[in-house]
Amino acid sequence: MCSFDGNKKRIIESCKRAKELGARYRLGPELEISGYGCEDHFLEGDTLDHSIRVLRDILLSGVTQDILCDFGLPLLHRGVRYNVRAICLNGEILCLRPKQVLADDGNYRESRWFSRWSRVGEVDEHVLDPQLAEFARGGVVPFGDLYVQFKDASIGVESCEELFSPDSPHVRLNLCGVDIIGNGSGSHHQLRKLNTRVDLILNATRKNGGIYLYANQTGCDGGRLGFDGCALVASQGDLLAQGSQFTLSDVEVVCATVDLAAARAVRAFSASRGVQATTETRADVPFVLVDDWSLCPPESEASLRVKPSIPIPVRYHAPEEEIALGPAVWLWDYLRRSGASGYFLPLSGGRFLNECPRLSLCITNWHR
Repeated sequence: MCSFDGNKKRIIESCKRAKELGARYRLGPELEISGYGCEDHFLEGDTLDHSIRVLRDILLSGVTQDILCDFGLPLLHRGVRYNVRAICLNGEILCLRPKQVLADDGNYRESRWFSRWSRVGEVDEHVLDPQLAEFARGGVVPFGDLYVQFKDASIGVESCEELFSPDSPHVRLNLCGVDIIGNGSGSHHQLRKLNTRVDLILNATRKNGGIYLYANQTGCDGGRLGFDGCALVASQGDLLAQGSQFTLSDVEVVCATVDLAAARAVRAFSASRGVQATTETRADVPFVLVDDWSLCPPESEASLRVKPSIPIPVRYHAPEEEIALGPAVWLWDYLRRSGASGYFLPLSGGRFLNECPRLSLCITNWHR
Protein backbone atom coordinates (compact mmCIF):
# COMPACT_ATOMS: atom_id res chain seq x y z
CA MET A 1 0.00 0.00 0.00
CA CYS A 2 2.44 2.65 -1.22
CA SER A 3 1.10 6.15 -0.61
CA PHE A 4 3.68 8.39 -2.20
CA ASP A 5 1.62 11.57 -2.07
CA GLY A 6 0.57 10.82 1.50
CA ASN A 7 4.16 10.16 2.53
CA LYS A 8 5.26 13.37 0.83
CA LYS A 9 2.71 15.41 2.78
CA ARG A 10 3.75 13.82 6.06
CA ILE A 11 7.46 14.37 5.37
CA ILE A 12 6.96 18.01 4.43
CA GLU A 13 4.80 18.54 7.52
CA SER A 14 7.49 17.01 9.74
CA CYS A 15 10.14 19.31 8.26
CA LYS A 16 7.93 22.35 8.85
CA ARG A 17 7.29 21.39 12.46
CA ALA A 18 10.99 20.79 13.04
CA LYS A 19 11.82 24.26 11.71
CA GLU A 20 9.12 25.82 13.89
CA LEU A 21 10.79 24.22 16.92
CA GLY A 22 14.11 25.76 15.90
CA ALA A 23 15.74 22.47 14.88
CA ARG A 24 18.80 22.51 12.62
CA TYR A 25 18.78 18.78 11.81
CA ARG A 26 15.74 16.74 10.83
CA LEU A 27 16.00 12.92 10.72
CA GLY A 28 13.27 10.71 9.20
CA PRO A 29 12.59 6.94 9.35
CA GLU A 30 13.97 4.27 7.05
CA LEU A 31 12.53 4.27 3.50
CA GLU A 32 10.06 6.96 4.57
CA ILE A 33 9.49 8.19 1.01
CA SER A 34 8.30 4.84 -0.36
CA GLY A 35 7.24 3.18 2.87
CA TYR A 36 9.06 0.19 4.35
CA GLY A 37 6.41 -2.44 3.54
CA CYS A 38 6.56 -2.28 -0.28
CA GLU A 39 8.13 -5.76 -0.31
CA ASP A 40 8.33 -7.05 -3.93
CA HIS A 41 7.15 -3.67 -5.22
CA PHE A 42 10.74 -2.58 -4.52
CA LEU A 43 11.65 -4.71 -7.54
CA GLU A 44 9.48 -2.55 -9.81
CA GLY A 45 10.96 0.45 -11.57
CA ASP A 46 7.86 2.52 -10.82
CA THR A 47 8.56 2.37 -7.08
CA LEU A 48 12.02 3.86 -7.62
CA ASP A 49 10.73 6.46 -10.09
CA HIS A 50 7.95 7.60 -7.77
CA SER A 51 10.43 7.84 -4.88
CA ILE A 52 12.68 10.09 -6.94
CA ARG A 53 9.69 12.22 -7.93
CA VAL A 54 8.68 12.65 -4.28
CA LEU A 55 12.23 13.63 -3.29
CA ARG A 56 12.20 16.20 -6.09
CA ASP A 57 8.89 17.64 -4.87
CA ILE A 58 10.21 17.85 -1.30
CA LEU A 59 13.31 19.74 -2.42
CA LEU A 60 11.21 22.08 -4.56
CA SER A 61 8.89 22.80 -1.63
CA GLY A 62 11.62 24.75 0.17
CA VAL A 63 11.34 22.88 3.48
CA THR A 64 15.07 22.02 3.46
CA GLN A 65 16.04 25.70 3.52
CA ASP A 66 18.42 26.31 6.43
CA ILE A 67 17.75 22.89 7.99
CA LEU A 68 19.70 19.70 7.34
CA CYS A 69 17.28 16.92 6.32
CA ASP A 70 17.88 13.17 6.16
CA PHE A 71 15.41 11.27 3.97
CA GLY A 72 15.13 7.51 3.33
CA LEU A 73 14.34 6.03 -0.09
CA PRO A 74 15.20 3.17 -2.50
CA LEU A 75 17.64 4.13 -5.24
CA LEU A 76 19.62 2.61 -8.12
CA HIS A 77 23.37 3.17 -8.24
CA ARG A 78 25.24 1.71 -11.23
CA GLY A 79 22.37 -0.68 -11.82
CA VAL A 80 22.25 -1.92 -8.22
CA ARG A 81 19.29 -1.27 -5.92
CA TYR A 82 20.17 0.20 -2.51
CA ASN A 83 18.36 1.30 0.64
CA VAL A 84 19.66 4.87 0.82
CA ARG A 85 19.76 7.92 3.07
CA ALA A 86 19.69 11.21 1.15
CA ILE A 87 21.30 14.07 3.09
CA CYS A 88 19.87 17.39 1.87
CA LEU A 89 20.31 21.07 2.73
CA ASN A 90 19.03 24.30 1.16
CA GLY A 91 17.40 22.48 -1.74
CA GLU A 92 20.58 20.55 -2.53
CA ILE A 93 21.49 16.87 -2.20
CA LEU A 94 24.80 16.77 -0.35
CA CYS A 95 25.42 13.02 -0.50
CA LEU A 96 23.83 9.57 -0.54
CA ARG A 97 24.65 6.94 2.06
CA PRO A 98 23.60 3.31 1.28
CA LYS A 99 22.81 0.79 4.00
CA GLN A 100 25.76 -1.46 4.87
CA VAL A 101 24.08 -4.16 6.99
CA LEU A 102 20.77 -5.62 5.82
CA ALA A 103 18.13 -7.29 8.00
CA ASP A 104 17.52 -10.88 6.85
CA ASP A 105 16.21 -12.71 9.88
CA GLY A 106 12.81 -13.09 11.49
CA ASN A 107 10.31 -10.93 9.59
CA TYR A 108 12.89 -9.30 7.33
CA ARG A 109 14.04 -10.15 3.79
CA GLU A 110 15.95 -7.01 2.81
CA SER A 111 18.53 -8.77 0.64
CA ARG A 112 15.65 -9.94 -1.57
CA TRP A 113 15.14 -6.32 -2.63
CA PHE A 114 18.42 -4.52 -1.90
CA SER A 115 22.16 -5.01 -2.00
CA ARG A 116 24.33 -3.88 0.87
CA TRP A 117 27.20 -1.45 0.47
CA SER A 118 30.16 -3.71 1.25
CA ARG A 119 33.00 -1.35 0.36
CA VAL A 120 33.82 0.02 3.79
CA GLY A 121 35.50 3.41 3.68
CA GLU A 122 34.94 3.86 -0.06
CA VAL A 123 32.91 6.44 -1.98
CA ASP A 124 31.67 6.57 -5.59
CA GLU A 125 30.39 9.43 -7.67
CA HIS A 126 26.66 9.01 -8.29
CA VAL A 127 25.09 10.55 -11.39
CA LEU A 128 21.66 11.72 -10.30
CA ASP A 129 18.50 10.85 -12.17
CA PRO A 130 17.53 13.65 -14.60
CA GLN A 131 14.66 14.56 -12.25
CA LEU A 132 17.20 15.33 -9.52
CA ALA A 133 20.16 16.59 -11.53
CA GLU A 134 19.40 20.25 -10.80
CA PHE A 135 19.73 19.66 -7.05
CA ALA A 136 23.50 19.05 -7.09
CA ARG A 137 26.46 20.76 -8.65
CA GLY A 138 27.00 19.09 -12.01
CA GLY A 139 24.28 16.55 -11.23
CA VAL A 140 26.78 14.35 -9.38
CA VAL A 141 26.95 13.57 -5.63
CA PRO A 142 29.15 11.36 -3.40
CA PHE A 143 27.69 7.87 -2.76
CA GLY A 144 29.04 5.41 -0.22
CA ASP A 145 30.45 5.03 3.29
CA LEU A 146 30.80 8.63 4.44
CA TYR A 147 29.75 11.38 6.82
CA VAL A 148 29.13 15.13 6.49
CA GLN A 149 31.48 17.72 8.01
CA PHE A 150 30.18 21.25 8.53
CA LYS A 151 32.07 24.30 9.74
CA ASP A 152 31.31 23.56 13.38
CA ALA A 153 30.17 19.94 13.66
CA SER A 154 29.78 16.64 11.85
CA ILE A 155 26.95 14.16 11.28
CA GLY A 156 27.10 10.47 10.41
CA VAL A 157 24.39 7.97 9.49
CA GLU A 158 23.25 4.50 10.51
CA SER A 159 20.20 2.58 9.28
CA CYS A 160 18.17 0.32 11.57
CA GLU A 161 19.87 -3.12 11.52
CA GLU A 162 23.31 -1.51 11.61
CA LEU A 163 22.66 -0.51 15.23
CA PHE A 164 22.02 -4.18 16.12
CA SER A 165 25.08 -5.59 14.34
CA PRO A 166 28.25 -6.45 16.31
CA ASP A 167 30.51 -4.07 14.34
CA SER A 168 28.15 -1.12 14.05
CA PRO A 169 29.13 1.81 11.80
CA HIS A 170 28.66 4.21 14.70
CA VAL A 171 31.82 2.76 16.30
CA ARG A 172 33.99 3.80 13.34
CA LEU A 173 32.21 7.13 13.03
CA ASN A 174 32.77 7.93 16.68
CA LEU A 175 36.46 7.05 16.40
CA CYS A 176 36.56 9.59 13.55
CA GLY A 177 35.21 12.21 15.93
CA VAL A 178 31.78 12.48 14.34
CA ASP A 179 29.60 14.49 16.73
CA ILE A 180 26.12 13.23 15.88
CA ILE A 181 24.84 9.88 14.60
CA GLY A 182 21.38 9.72 13.00
CA ASN A 183 19.60 6.38 12.67
CA GLY A 184 16.59 6.24 10.32
CA SER A 185 14.91 2.97 11.26
CA GLY A 186 12.07 0.62 10.31
CA SER A 187 11.85 -1.46 13.49
CA HIS A 188 8.63 -3.40 14.03
CA HIS A 189 6.88 -3.79 17.35
CA GLN A 190 7.80 -6.85 19.33
CA LEU A 191 7.17 -7.33 23.01
CA ARG A 192 9.97 -5.59 24.99
CA LYS A 193 11.96 -4.84 21.84
CA LEU A 194 11.98 -1.14 22.74
CA ASN A 195 14.04 -2.02 25.81
CA THR A 196 16.68 -3.54 23.55
CA ARG A 197 16.75 -0.52 21.23
CA VAL A 198 17.07 1.93 24.08
CA ASP A 199 19.85 -0.10 25.71
CA LEU A 200 21.82 -0.23 22.46
CA ILE A 201 21.46 3.52 21.84
CA LEU A 202 22.31 4.60 25.37
CA ASN A 203 25.27 2.22 25.54
CA ALA A 204 26.53 3.48 22.17
CA THR A 205 26.68 7.05 23.49
CA ARG A 206 27.92 5.95 26.90
CA LYS A 207 30.85 3.98 25.47
CA ASN A 208 31.69 6.06 22.41
CA GLY A 209 30.51 9.51 23.46
CA GLY A 210 28.69 11.84 21.13
CA ILE A 211 24.99 12.25 20.38
CA TYR A 212 22.58 9.72 18.86
CA LEU A 213 19.24 10.42 17.13
CA TYR A 214 16.77 7.66 16.34
CA ALA A 215 13.68 7.93 14.12
CA ASN A 216 11.35 4.99 13.52
CA GLN A 217 8.34 4.18 11.38
CA THR A 218 5.02 4.20 13.20
CA GLY A 219 1.79 2.28 12.66
CA CYS A 220 1.11 0.10 9.62
CA ASP A 221 2.37 1.04 6.15
CA GLY A 222 0.53 -1.73 4.32
CA GLY A 223 2.44 -4.88 5.24
CA ARG A 224 2.14 -7.44 8.00
CA LEU A 225 4.32 -5.50 10.42
CA GLY A 226 3.33 -2.79 12.85
CA PHE A 227 5.99 -0.21 13.70
CA ASP A 228 6.05 1.30 17.16
CA GLY A 229 7.76 4.64 16.60
CA CYS A 230 9.37 6.03 19.77
CA ALA A 231 11.89 8.51 18.34
CA LEU A 232 14.82 9.17 20.68
CA VAL A 233 17.62 11.65 21.31
CA ALA A 234 20.48 10.46 23.52
CA SER A 235 23.77 11.98 24.66
CA GLN A 236 26.55 10.58 26.85
CA GLY A 237 24.42 7.66 28.02
CA ASP A 238 21.45 9.87 28.94
CA LEU A 239 18.07 10.15 27.26
CA LEU A 240 17.17 13.72 26.31
CA ALA A 241 13.91 13.22 24.39
CA GLN A 242 11.50 10.37 23.68
CA GLY A 243 8.47 10.11 21.40
CA SER A 244 5.34 8.00 21.75
CA GLN A 245 5.72 4.26 21.29
CA PHE A 246 2.13 3.87 20.05
CA THR A 247 0.38 6.81 18.42
CA LEU A 248 -2.47 7.41 15.99
CA SER A 249 -0.94 10.70 14.82
CA ASP A 250 0.28 10.87 11.23
CA VAL A 251 3.26 13.03 12.20
CA GLU A 252 5.15 13.24 15.46
CA VAL A 253 8.24 15.42 15.88
CA VAL A 254 10.60 14.98 18.83
CA CYS A 255 13.14 17.76 19.45
CA ALA A 256 16.06 18.27 21.83
CA THR A 257 18.85 20.80 22.31
CA VAL A 258 22.31 19.27 22.76
CA ASP A 259 25.57 20.69 24.08
CA LEU A 260 28.27 19.77 21.57
CA ALA A 261 31.06 21.25 23.68
CA ALA A 262 30.14 19.12 26.69
CA ALA A 263 29.89 15.99 24.54
CA ARG A 264 33.32 16.60 23.04
CA ALA A 265 34.85 17.20 26.45
CA VAL A 266 33.57 13.86 27.75
CA ARG A 267 34.80 12.05 24.67
CA ALA A 268 38.26 13.64 24.78
CA PHE A 269 38.62 12.57 28.43
CA SER A 270 38.69 8.88 27.46
CA ALA A 271 42.31 7.80 27.07
CA SER A 272 41.48 4.38 25.62
CA ARG A 273 39.29 5.95 22.96
CA GLY A 274 42.12 8.33 22.09
CA VAL A 275 44.51 5.41 21.55
CA GLN A 276 42.08 3.57 19.28
CA ALA A 277 41.14 6.70 17.36
CA THR A 278 44.78 7.31 16.46
CA THR A 279 45.80 3.72 15.72
CA GLU A 280 42.75 1.96 14.24
CA THR A 281 42.77 1.95 10.43
CA ARG A 282 38.97 1.48 10.61
CA ALA A 283 38.73 5.03 11.93
CA ASP A 284 39.42 6.44 8.47
CA VAL A 285 35.98 7.25 7.05
CA PRO A 286 35.64 9.68 4.10
CA PHE A 287 33.61 12.84 4.58
CA VAL A 288 31.80 15.47 2.55
CA LEU A 289 32.85 19.01 3.49
CA VAL A 290 30.17 21.70 3.66
CA ASP A 291 32.12 24.81 4.62
CA ASP A 292 29.43 27.43 3.99
CA TRP A 293 26.91 26.37 6.64
CA SER A 294 26.98 25.76 10.39
CA LEU A 295 24.97 23.10 12.16
CA CYS A 296 24.63 25.31 15.23
CA PRO A 297 22.52 28.47 14.84
CA PRO A 298 24.32 31.82 14.55
CA GLU A 299 25.20 33.30 17.92
CA SER A 300 22.65 35.89 18.88
CA GLU A 301 20.90 37.08 21.98
CA ALA A 302 18.11 34.58 21.35
CA SER A 303 20.36 31.58 20.77
CA LEU A 304 22.48 32.36 23.82
CA ARG A 305 19.40 31.93 26.01
CA VAL A 306 18.79 28.42 24.69
CA LYS A 307 19.59 25.79 27.32
CA PRO A 308 20.50 22.17 26.61
CA SER A 309 17.80 19.58 27.22
CA ILE A 310 18.09 17.86 30.59
CA PRO A 311 18.13 14.05 30.91
CA ILE A 312 14.79 12.31 31.37
CA PRO A 313 13.88 8.79 32.50
CA VAL A 314 12.98 6.25 29.82
CA ARG A 315 9.25 5.59 29.55
CA TYR A 316 8.29 1.94 29.04
CA HIS A 317 4.82 0.47 28.75
CA ALA A 318 4.00 -2.55 30.87
CA PRO A 319 3.96 -5.81 28.87
CA GLU A 320 0.18 -5.95 29.16
CA GLU A 321 -0.08 -2.42 27.70
CA GLU A 322 2.15 -3.34 24.77
CA ILE A 323 0.03 -6.40 24.03
CA ALA A 324 -3.10 -4.25 24.00
CA LEU A 325 -1.78 -1.18 22.19
CA GLY A 326 0.45 -2.72 19.48
CA PRO A 327 -2.21 -4.75 17.61
CA ALA A 328 -4.81 -2.02 18.16
CA VAL A 329 -2.66 0.62 16.43
CA TRP A 330 -1.93 -1.76 13.54
CA LEU A 331 -5.62 -2.57 13.05
CA TRP A 332 -6.68 1.07 13.20
CA ASP A 333 -3.94 2.23 10.86
CA TYR A 334 -4.63 -0.48 8.29
CA LEU A 335 -8.34 0.28 8.40
CA ARG A 336 -8.13 4.02 7.85
CA ARG A 337 -5.39 3.86 5.23
CA SER A 338 -7.08 1.12 3.21
CA GLY A 339 -10.43 2.91 3.28
CA ALA A 340 -12.25 -0.19 4.52
CA SER A 341 -15.36 0.28 6.65
CA GLY A 342 -14.50 -2.29 9.29
CA TYR A 343 -13.35 -5.79 10.17
CA PHE A 344 -15.33 -9.01 10.31
CA LEU A 345 -13.78 -11.23 12.97
CA PRO A 346 -15.00 -14.85 13.18
CA LEU A 347 -14.26 -16.55 16.47
CA SER A 348 -14.45 -20.35 16.34
CA GLY A 349 -14.31 -22.91 19.09
CA GLY A 350 -11.96 -25.08 17.01
CA ARG A 351 -11.80 -28.61 18.35
CA PHE A 352 -14.25 -27.60 21.06
CA LEU A 353 -16.83 -26.77 18.40
CA ASN A 354 -19.42 -29.14 19.85
CA GLU A 355 -19.02 -27.64 23.31
CA CYS A 356 -18.72 -23.92 22.45
CA PRO A 357 -21.13 -22.03 20.19
CA ARG A 358 -19.66 -19.99 17.34
CA LEU A 359 -19.50 -16.23 17.77
CA SER A 360 -18.83 -13.58 15.13
CA LEU A 361 -18.03 -9.94 15.84
CA CYS A 362 -18.09 -7.00 13.47
CA ILE A 363 -15.64 -4.25 14.45
CA THR A 364 -16.02 -0.91 12.72
CA ASN A 365 -13.91 2.20 12.91
CA TRP A 366 -14.71 5.83 13.53
CA HIS A 367 -13.20 8.08 10.89
CA ARG A 368 -11.51 11.20 12.18
